[in-house]
Amino acid sequence: MMDWQDSGTILSTRLHGESSAIVEVFTATHGRHLGVVRGGASRKMAAVLMPGSHVALSWRARLEDQLGSFTVEPLASRAGALSDRLALMGLNSVCALLSFVLAERAPHPRLYAATEPLFTVIGQAAEGWVVDYLIWEMALLEDLGFGLDLSRCAVTGTRDDLAFVSPRTGRAVSRAAAGDWAPRLLPLPLCLLGQGPATWGEIAQGLRLTGHFLTRFAEDHNRRALPEARNRLIAAIARQG
Repeated sequence: MMDWQDSGTILSTRLHGESSAIVEVFTATHGRHLGVVRGGASRKMAAVLMPGSHVALSWRARLEDQLGSFTVEPLASRAGALSDRLALMGLNSVCALLSFVLAERAPHPRLYAATEPLFTVIGQAAEGWVVDYLIWEMALLEDLGFGLDLSRCAVTGTRDDLAFVSPRTGRAVSRAAAGDWAPRLLPLPLCLLGQGPATWGEIAQGLRLTGHFLTRFAEDHNRRALPEARNRLIAAIARQG
């Protein structure tokens, strides 16, 4: 028998047979992992297996490559997001993106360390979580090998007046260096440079920037379009501006 114990956050749950559920979890040391929860379709387990819930897991299977079964115990609920429509959209977007981009059973320790605090603040519908979400998408890109370099201008090397990002290289470009090429570049919001409080408009602009490179990742890996849950969040944020 193969078995391990870990902790993680529920990404999705779907019915399996009459009484069980197939649960997808982002775990601390085993990456994105699926397993069957016996009795997972019960009303008692509904809150435990809700996307965003932080849980302790035991996984067991006869062979390593089998789906296997989970025993799940609750650690923390992120149910506070249920009372805030935008926060719930944010939680669903994080879950959908992780499910979309991560290969099954591949560990992502740095991404996990960045994601759990985000789940916590979204689950509390804490003020400012949207900025944390934008920064998390930047960390997600970094983990996927599509990290952006916003430290200096790709053309001149200056750190001053950075205003754009190259859609090809992901490197920052200063306003002066952009010149006539500016319309072909992606706007760089000041909040990603740590300059001043983030406005709704800047957050939307930042998410269009990260969305461009997430789409490139999807295209490079022959994936379908980005999850609809993310599209709904972006549209809702754009309406806030």
